[in-house]
Amino acid sequence: MLNRSLSTFMNAFTASDYTLYPFSTQNPKDFQNLLSVYLDATFFPCLRELDFWQEGWRLEHENPRDPQTPLTFKGVVFNEMKGAFTDNERIFSQHLQNRLLPDHTYSVISGGHPLCIPDLTWEQLKQFHATHYHPSNARFFTYGNFPLEQHLRQIHEEALSKFEKIKPNTAVPTQKPWDRPREFQITCGPDALAADSSKQTTVGVGFLLPDITDTFEAFTLNLLSSLLIGGPNSPFYRALIESGLGTDFSPDVGYNGSTREAYFSVGLQGVAEQDVQAVRDIIDRTIEEVLQKGFEDDQIEALLHKIEIQMKHQSVSFGLTLTSYIAPCWNHDGDPVELLKLGSQVARFRQCLRENPEFLQEKVKQYFKNNPHKLTLLMKPDDKYFEKQTQKETEKLKQKIDCLSPKDKKQIYEKGLELQTQQSKAQDTSCLPALKVSDIEPTIPLTHLEVALAAGETPVQYCAQPTNGVVYFRAFCSLHTLPEELRPYVPLFCSVLTKLGCGLLDYRQQAQQTELKTGGMAASPHVIPDGTHLDAYEQGVLFSSFCLDRNLPDMMQLWSEIFHSPCFEEEEYFRVLVTMSAQELSNGVPDSGHLYAMVRAGRTLTPAGDLQETFSGMDQVKLMKRMMGMSDIGQVLRKLPRITKHVLNRDNMRCSVNAMPQQMSLAEKEVEKFVRNVGRSKAEWKPGHLSVVEKPAPSGSSGSTHISGPRVLRKLITDPTFKPHQMKTHFLLPFPVNHVGECVRTAPYTDPDHASLKVLARLMTAKFLHTEIREKGGAYGAGARLGRDGMFTFYSYRDPHSTETLQSFAKAVDWAKAGRFTQQDIDEAKLSVFASVDAPVPPSDRGLDHFLYGLSDELKQVHREQLFAVSHESLVAVSDKHLGVGRGTRGLALLGPENAKIAKDPSWIVR
Repeated sequence: MLNRSLSTFMNAFTASDYTLYPFSTQNPKDFQNLLSVYLDATFFPCLRELDFWQEGWRLEHENPRDPQTPLTFKGVVFNEMKGAFTDNERIFSQHLQNRLLPDHTYSVISGGHPLCIPDLTWEQLKQFHATHYHPSNARFFTYGNFPLEQHLRQIHEEALSKFEKIKPNTAVPTQKPWDRPREFQITCGPDALAADSSKQTTVGVGFLLPDITDTFEAFTLNLLSSLLIGGPNSPFYRALIESGLGTDFSPDVGYNGSTREAYFSVGLQGVAEQDVQAVRDIIDRTIEEVLQKGFEDDQIEALLHKIEIQMKHQSVSFGLTLTSYIAPCWNHDGDPVELLKLGSQVARFRQCLRENPEFLQEKVKQYFKNNPHKLTLLMKPDDKYFEKQTQKETEKLKQKIDCLSPKDKKQIYEKGLELQTQQSKAQDTSCLPALKVSDIEPTIPLTHLEVALAAGETPVQYCAQPTNGVVYFRAFCSLHTLPEELRPYVPLFCSVLTKLGCGLLDYRQQAQQTELKTGGMAASPHVIPDGTHLDAYEQGVLFSSFCLDRNLPDMMQLWSEIFHSPCFEEEEYFRVLVTMSAQELSNGVPDSGHLYAMVRAGRTLTPAGDLQETFSGMDQVKLMKRMMGMSDIGQVLRKLPRITKHVLNRDNMRCSVNAMPQQMSLAEKEVEKFVRNVGRSKAEWKPGHLSVVEKPAPSGSSGSTHISGPRVLRKLITDPTFKPHQMKTHFLLPFPVNHVGECVRTAPYTDPDHASLKVLARLMTAKFLHTEIREKGGAYGAGARLGRDGMFTFYSYRDPHSTETLQSFAKAVDWAKAGRFTQQDIDEAKLSVFASVDAPVPPSDRGLDHFLYGLSDELKQVHREQLFAVSHESLVAVSDKHLGVGRGTRGLALLGPENAKIAKDPSWIVR
């Protein structure tokens, strides 16, 4: 349905005790189509049986009723879960839940343990579905402005009316409370990127909490959790994070309300084994201190302010967020409407505090100090962890093979061939509903923007929007004068700039003011490709924040102090921030390996690609891990004031404000005041081999009817000496699966070929790569995408194969060059592309394409018309022109285990 719909979201989530099937769309007809398919897939699936081999496992399914429908198999889920358990945070979180709630559902892995998945039989699957995936056990949630009556009628006619009510008996019983604390120890794989191999132990303490259907108690404990662990002013942050005993909080820290009875956990990762007891002692001591001192009023007010601003902040996923928020409680027959009454819960919370000043301390005493249902979980690395897992897998396979007769083996082999034949057949999707290209809106609505000059020279873009009383501010500062040797430190600079203190505020006071007055203040490095030339780009830092309109002066004052007087003197706290950031990056590699592979593959294809690798690739991960192990972190800290000279000035700054019309006059006044307080550049630019070109963004004077005011100049960087070239990189990591990326240099955004390549990427994904790499190859995910920078990228995710997948990428190009796709395939790919192009934009982000990328609505309309015009002929043409062998320069990258083929190939760099 991804190719037959304009859906803005479509997925299925497996929680520990329920499955959630969410989708969203802006088109009423599409909504009905998707609801019909989702009802059918949920309650009337085709469960078939067929014995065959996939990745060496014996898998059981039934002969298909419809020979045109491709077979599902466990190989994909098997590799998904193998990949999931390369993530040490996932391993710890899973065991924490399993051990803390051991009596029923939560003692097992809902997604399936890799070594248990092959034991699942078709009969078990069928029986489980019949009792659990029944309308009598279902709950329906809709959000939006389409008529509710239509939804209810369709749900009744297509699902509820076709079943007799049953008693599913799926209630999860309560966990029997313990009479004394327990301890467990588990193992995990070593961190291949660790700076100190002796500090890889994780220790956490978990406490069982009450049933989540007690909505106010759950609300209170969730707030209490945030007070205990949230930010540098919280007790556990001070005691644990700033102790220097670990690198970051343990996984799944804080309140977890996804199970029938909630739980709270706290601990540290990156701990030396000899310091484990010290961490446990700190946790006990901190609980005692909270009982004695309680919490400051400003901490509580900051937390309640956060709730207020979250209720007003609008996001495109607001409906999905609500669904996810109420699903666990509603699943256990809690009141979903009561959950949504946040205002009344806040009022009741305030009343409890007024009536009993020790209200929160009493909760700490009840649920933490005097709670015998307490688990201490210790996780240590085992150098042979993955080797042992492989050995267990091998033994499992041998056990199954030894049970097979020659006749069984022959039958499985024949069924495997049958499966391969079925997977290679074109799918008959005529039974599925679909939109048509003619259902797509031909034009986009214009977003009216007004550009004015603050302090006489700094352009500020104003966009009046229904922001619900919230003001959104952004500033972009160019980095074109920054010396090359400082570039790798820009992400760290951005990460710590709003956290180390500013003006007269130390880092704790700054954090308090940020939480009291804003919804967050952030800085992030940006590499922005030019829309007309592949080798031109803009580099800079984007500063962003939002606040309630009453707090706008305070928020802008905080920005003034950050720009005028940032603090880079707290060396010990700087070390804490570096360590946490490095650990977070390292922990993210197993789950985002394909993204790192894609960035690396594009490194040598454009100047922007090289900078992107520096800012957000594996090079940045490794740099941060090295910094984490430095004895003298001051040498890094001393680089940051040098970066401020190039960034924190108004010479190369532009700003934007999104707010309600009645807030604009105040916003203009405060932004004017802020800009006047920002100093001039103190840096001298030494261009070296780089050139800077000033490029005006579209404006009213250039024919853009929706933009008024002066033109904004963007400082584009070009490198006349740059020549794209191929690079192949294999990052050796102890994963049982691979993440693969191949990147090809193609065409910029304004080139008509860009539109054809965008449709081609979706066409390849749906009609070739998904079948070859996921269905046949067993990878959890695979596809192709075209970036705004003109890089055409192939990727796979949690893939049991590596070089074979690269061959599949090449076959996909041959398939496209041969034009082996129909007009229906093209139309479906266009639907999928437009679903992304026309994805809803929240009021906070409207006008952002013009502000950041210099794209007017007129330019986007031209691109839209180019997408509509994509044809079979143009798709074949761009396949040959840009993707054919010897055409576009390409790069390859792989993250995964040792590979004998690659090791023998001198064209690969192994790291």
